[in-house]
Amino acid sequence: MTSRRKFIQGAAAAPVAAAALATPALAQGTIRWRMQTYAGAALAEHVITPAVEAFNKIAGDRMQIELFYADQLVPTGELFQAMQRGTIDAVQSDDDSMASPTDVTVFGGYFPFASRYSLDVPVLFNQYGLNEIWDEEYSALGVKHISAGAWDPCHFATKDPIRSLADLEGKRIFTFPTAGRFMSQFGVIPVSLPWEDIEVAMQTGELDGIAWSGITEDYTVGWADVTNYFLTNNISGAWAGSFFANMERWNELPEDLQTLFRVCCDQSHYYRQWWYWGGEAALRVNGPKLELTTIPDEEWQTVEDAAQEFWEEIAAESDVKRRVVDIIKQYNADMVKAGRPYRYT
Repeated sequence: MTSRRKFIQGAAAAPVAAAALATPALAQGTIRWRMQTYAGAALAEHVITPAVEAFNKIAGDRMQIELFYADQLVPTGELFQAMQRGTIDAVQSDDDSMASPTDVTVFGGYFPFASRYSLDVPVLFNQYGLNEIWDEEYSALGVKHISAGAWDPCHFATKDPIRSLADLEGKRIFTFPTAGRFMSQFGVIPVSLPWEDIEVAMQTGELDGIAWSGITEDYTVGWADVTNYFLTNNISGAWAGSFFANMERWNELPEDLQTLFRVCCDQSHYYRQWWYWGGEAALRVNGPKLELTTIPDEEWQTVEDAAQEFWEEIAAESDVKRRVVDIIKQYNADMVKAGRPYRYT
């Protein structure tokens, strides 16, 4: 009100006053968002905190984002509903973990063998059409899908060594819903728990292992302290996750703040590309805590072949899922034809 009184003092200030009165009320004070990530505090220091800090520093008193970690405001499985209602303004998660009621949810997180490398994910979204499909699905539900990016590959970290498919039989594993659904055919028993409870569950024997990340996260969040072995065979080459926002909150932002938010999301995606890629290799070579094990290629091929059948099972569930599966199939076929370094056959 003080600013408005100053604006309307004097004839010279009249045009400025008119402009100020025409400005939406939201823009006359600091815009404040609450954002929750799927990640706990230790992991968030890498996968989201730097991007939010950069945004807040640049936006200044125009906009500030308050970041919350896994399950702090709502359980991860309720993130979508909270964002849709406006209880939370923005979310960083994969579709699968936050239980999005869309036909693309099954492809979030680790869709078995959809990717070989982390760069596959942004190419699928930005060059092969997944962005458009995600936009259609989320816009219909009042949520803005802002951008998707890649995280680490999915590996097993376990108490006991896994050197054959038979060793997976009966193992209680914390993993993503779709990955668990797929791996259950090989005897894995998927277990769902709050993210922050995993370390204790490993110590008490409630879990036999974790298939939620690569080795970088195992070390970063403390899981390497409660597991003994790391299986080098992976279920998928990269976790696919996104930034989302409540559609009304997003539309209220001035265009330059929308652009800034997108740029900071892209910076976060870029940071993870090299942090995970370098970390996975460095910790396999130099990490002192986990012994590496491997299932022979010819035996693991059984799992990769089963993924192709799983894709068709998913595709049969809806037209949207068929569109996504067809894109994934076409992309991977193109990579094989492209040869090295895209695919080694």
